[in-house]
Amino acid sequence: MTQPLISESLPTVLVVDDEVHSQDALRRTLDDDFTVFTASSAEEARGLLECEPVNVILCDQRMPGQTGMSFLKEVRERWPEVVRIAISGYTDSEDIIAGINEAGIYQYILKPWGPDHLLESVRNAVEAQSLQRQNSRLDLELRTSTGVLRQRTSTKITRARNHFGFDRIVRALGSPLDSICATAERVARYDISVLVLGESGTGKELLARAIHYASPRHTGPFVVENCAAIPDTLLESELFGHKRGAFTGAYKDHPGLFQRAHGGTVFLDEIGETSPAFQVKLLRVLQEGEVRPVGAARPVPVDVRVIAATHRQLEQRVRDDLFREDLYYRIAGVTITMPPLRERAADIVPIARKTVLDVAAELGHPGAELPDDTLAFLQAYPWPGNIRELRNEIARALALHDGQQLTPGVFSARVLQGRTRGTIDDMSMVVPQSGTLVERLDVIEAMVLRESLLRHRWNKTRTAAELGLSRVGLRAKMQRFGLDK
Repeated sequence: MTQPLISESLPTVLVVDDEVHSQDALRRTLDDDFTVFTASSAEEARGLLECEPVNVILCDQRMPGQTGMSFLKEVRERWPEVVRIAISGYTDSEDIIAGINEAGIYQYILKPWGPDHLLESVRNAVEAQSLQRQNSRLDLELRTSTGVLRQRTSTKITRARNHFGFDRIVRALGSPLDSICATAERVARYDISVLVLGESGTGKELLARAIHYASPRHTGPFVVENCAAIPDTLLESELFGHKRGAFTGAYKDHPGLFQRAHGGTVFLDEIGETSPAFQVKLLRVLQEGEVRPVGAARPVPVDVRVIAATHRQLEQRVRDDLFREDLYYRIAGVTITMPPLRERAADIVPIARKTVLDVAAELGHPGAELPDDTLAFLQAYPWPGNIRELRNEIARALALHDGQQLTPGVFSARVLQGRTRGTIDDMSMVVPQSGTLVERLDVIEAMVLRESLLRHRWNKTRTAAELGLSRVGLRAKMQRFGLDK
């Protein structure tokens, strides 16, 4: 059992894993943000919980002796405020359901886990515990004060509407998103289904939230489910609910997301990944306005608006018999397409500036800025991963750089060079598909010159030396290609 010096300012995390190298990997990932305890068995962990305050437990699912699930069930009974996260190399749906029902698992993290995903999950768990404690205190304070409760609820809803409004979707003046947001805002007033298409990372969920909070349902819940993240059997239980005893591990009634979203909006992300068998069940729910929980004798009426999203071309999948045509027309009352970042390059600058402020605040790196030369090469990159990739690049740059000015050199080479991987397909994105050989070579030469100038921060001496040119020759080429401006 490892007992570090406890920092009063850091939340505490207990890692329970019988493999020492796994403990070390988890500790290295979490050390900067949390006080980390480690234990090699349920017995060691139990002793530590009796002595030290713990916010979050990360527990391996399968361990010799007492299993992780059995131990987390005990934790739920003895230390219910501790948030429980299971780490597992297995994806058996019955194990997952049993963990949720018996041990009250907050989240499953599958091996091999990624450091960023792990950190984000633990941070969210700590925040969830803090919010739960705040809500408990508010319940005590407001139990006899309905008027105050109503006022605070109204204030929170107003704050949410302001935070998730269409005007908070960051974009440049004259952006293609202006017309898209105008259409979405108009559609939001009416209780019809919306299908949002677009590549991963383009902001489909952000648009869906804006539609919800601009709709008459804004006082109701906004519930999100990623249909690609869990198998069909578990997805049915998650969306429609199940009754106690419906299957192995169903130890109590579980209301589905459709029931929890009653009066509000359900956002079904990556709906194009669902199987034809599940699509039949979803279609019935949307047609009848009622769900039948797994194992239930009668259906339960639900009143929800559905906003669906996918990066797939659903019309093509309908033609390929991979997606039901009747379900497609049920969810595509209005179809809105979010353009990729490369098709709205002017938006990159305001998005990057907003992102660097947000990420810098999260990472404790205040005052970080993006100078003009950095913004220039960020605009030159096609961003195949869209806003999500841009955010990751900025977070990486902040982590590797101590100064306030994020210079081009702290970004990855592929972004600096303004292309994805340098393959023939990638080059076709920047090289014209028509014109003479000389004209096409000029485009490539201008791209190489610009990349080198950006990397050397427009220092002509170093750029000329790298490219084997004289300063006079470099200036002539810069004038020829308009780079002197």
